[in-house]
Amino acid sequence: MTLSLTDYIGAFSQSENLAAVAGIGRGIEREALRILPEGKLSEHGHYHQLGSALTHGQITTDYSETLLEFITPVSHSPEQAIAQLQDIQKFTFENIEGELLWPMSMPCFVSDAEKIPLAQYGSSNIGKMKTVYRQGLKNRYGSMMQVISGIHFNFSFSQDFWQVQQQLHDSVKIKSPGEQSLPLDDFISARYFSILRNYKRFCWLIPYLYGSSPAICGSFLQGKEQKLPFKKTKHGALYLEHATSLRMSDLGYTSSEQSALKICYNNLADYVDGVQQAIKLKSKDFADIGIKVNGQYQQLNDNVLQIENELYAPIRPKRVAKSGEKPSVALGERGVEYIEVRALDVNPFSDTGISIEQVHFLDIFLTFCAFVDNEEFDCSAQKIHESNMNEVVMRGRDPKLLLSDTNSEGEVELKSISTWGNELFAEMQQVAVLLDRAYQTTNYSEAIIREQAKINDASLTPSAQLLAIIKEQSLSQYALDIASQYQQEAKDRAYQFYQQDFFDASVPASHQAQAEIEANDKLNFDDFLSDYFA
Repeated sequence: MTLSLTDYIGAFSQSENLAAVAGIGRGIEREALRILPEGKLSEHGHYHQLGSALTHGQITTDYSETLLEFITPVSHSPEQAIAQLQDIQKFTFENIEGELLWPMSMPCFVSDAEKIPLAQYGSSNIGKMKTVYRQGLKNRYGSMMQVISGIHFNFSFSQDFWQVQQQLHDSVKIKSPGEQSLPLDDFISARYFSILRNYKRFCWLIPYLYGSSPAICGSFLQGKEQKLPFKKTKHGALYLEHATSLRMSDLGYTSSEQSALKICYNNLADYVDGVQQAIKLKSKDFADIGIKVNGQYQQLNDNVLQIENELYAPIRPKRVAKSGEKPSVALGERGVEYIEVRALDVNPFSDTGISIEQVHFLDIFLTFCAFVDNEEFDCSAQKIHESNMNEVVMRGRDPKLLLSDTNSEGEVELKSISTWGNELFAEMQQVAVLLDRAYQTTNYSEAIIREQAKINDASLTPSAQLLAIIKEQSLSQYALDIASQYQQEAKDRAYQFYQQDFFDASVPASHQAQAEIEANDKLNFDDFLSDYFA
């Protein structure tokens, strides 16, 4: 028997279960390029006074020395998550010697991509491995793709939430004689994969509502010919009239090598098996690069994926891994702990790149995905969902756009964004009311009203708003103006969650932790890699 949205809402609306709804855990990872006040990419290495990029818990680097990544711990209120991010950015601004943070996903002016410095993590084997991995990314995809910034939103439900849901499932499930319920950890993993499938089906909503990269600086193409029908603003920016998120398009974070991978989202075992097979799958194109050339590593290996982090996906199941443990091994042995939403552009209209209003809607959307039962789907269904996503990132505001949805009979129906979006919002409204009750607020119902307005008027979307601005003024100048504004506001704002003492202590502690890792290495790097991939 399949449970309905009404069944879930009814069960969790009971007074004894409301606290379980309010146990959502959230963490945010925000990427941002360090830039000079005139708008060029900083050439300064990672600042020592920010701590060790290898070991600091809140401040690290992504692909490049100049691409910072801020990481908040798990918190249980949207307000706290945003406050933590603001505090981390405040400390950063005070220690990067007048540099700014580029407030957009697509990078600033870059004269020569070859000069973008790879992130460095010290002399330890794990530190060298992280840098060689990035060397591989550069050789495979080019540096410009790797300095695109985004937001990763980590989301989890409480154990109490899953226990209530399992009790609900058991109450309607017709068991065979002697059949036992799934162990809770297995049930949790299965339900997270149900969320992943629903997310894949509905995730076109995310770039439509929050895509903020309809345009690029001309330098992004680095002189390469491009077949996309770009238009040019009077100030030289390139844009697509109806695009929402070029970051999520073939121009951004995609890989043709990975497009042939058949990684299944139906269950944990098949997913882990698919990822582990992809890590071992050889690539002829990447083999041509070479692995160790003239004594220098050019990539970790010549497989389709060097390591699991190279898998580009709009959402991932996650489990905190132990030191040296592969993510898929952690998942396979201990199950799904949380999910990582990766389809979010940096929001230029928010100082943290993600607003608290976005967090409220993501709470609704992901809870809705947990309350919609679904069937496992095959590769053809997955292709339909991916096609919808691709259409929306490239022309999501085109009033003629039709997306493909599958009805209860398995037939494909064509729907406009307005039609399908309003259908979804009518259902999500029920989830918003539940979350309002659980958190004793009106934020969630207000989020539904605000976001549904974009469904019915594409000019309200951030991609449309940004495009309207840069058609009248320079993209670079607008970005610099708001970057300066966000820097000043951060410096003027008092710490809210952390204190100066926390950061003052964390920086030397991180450098000491890196030194200890380096001192404890026993293998040479070649042997270390052999052991890691064995």
